[in-house]
This record gives sequence, C-alpha cells and structure tokens, in this order.
Amino acid sequence: METKKIRVEEIIPYKNNPRINRNAIEPVANSIREFGYKQLIVVDENDVIIAGHTRWLALQTLGYDEVEVIVASDLTTEQAKAYRLADNKVGEIARWDLSMLDVELAEIIDLDMNDFGFVEQIEVDIDSFFEEKNEEKQEALKICPHCEGIL
Repeated sequence: METKKIRVEEIIPYKNNPRINRNAIEPVANSIREFGYKQLIVVDENDVIIAGHTRWLALQTLGYDEVEVIVASDLTTEQAKAYRLADNKVGEIARWDLSMLDVELAEIIDLDMNDFGFVEQIEVDIDSFFEEKNEEKQEALKICPHCEGIL
C-alpha cells in the first residue's frame, strides 16, 4: 500500500459514481472537523477516487488544501470498479443494536451526535428493525403447525 500527499483540487471524482452523497457531506465534514482526517481517500494511479467521494467533498467544504491519500495501484480496472461499489455496499449490511447504541450515546455528553447524522440513522434503523420483525412474523406464520390455512 502506497500513500502520497496530494492537493485536494487534484483529486478526480469518478465520473460514474452511483452514490448520491449530498446529505452525508455535512456530517462527514463535522466528523473530520471534530476528529481529524483519519480515513484516507483511496485513489487509482491517475488520482481518480475509488473510495472516499464524500470525504473529498467534505474536505473541500472545510477548505483543506492538501491531504494524504492511498494509491491503490495494485487493483485492475475491474477490481477498482468492484471495490468502489463494495466499499459503499458493505456498510449498508450492518445494523445497529439499538439498546447498545442507546447506552453508548448516553455516555457521550460533550458532543452532539446529531452533527454526525445519528438522528437520521436511528430512524432508518428503527424502520429496518420493524420491517425485519414483520418478516420474522410472516416466516413464523408459514411454518407454524397450529395456524390453519396459513402454511
């Protein structure tokens, strides 16, 4: 893995980026402002973004001139396309344990976690939780030997 410093304006967004990330720019900028630039943008050998479009937009918003990036020169064009998609998709698969999240959020006193998008995320996860419970209920009804006519 190679890293290099590059001017933010020289980083090139991928022209076919399928993610719509407008709503994420402010929370990501807030995160970078609060915690620093900790997750590097990944680019190909031509400085085209593979992973980190939202970070790149947030860095511009914050006025960064130069940042460290990871150069993924070991990936083929197909692998770069696949990684670009996979990097975003895998985060959607995880869910929140809402009771544990409540505990963690309750212990954060001096930071407003709304700045990092938690209000929206919790609402989405609550909807997902109820959808999942409904699916489990429907599945249970399909296999229940006591539910006449449902099998």
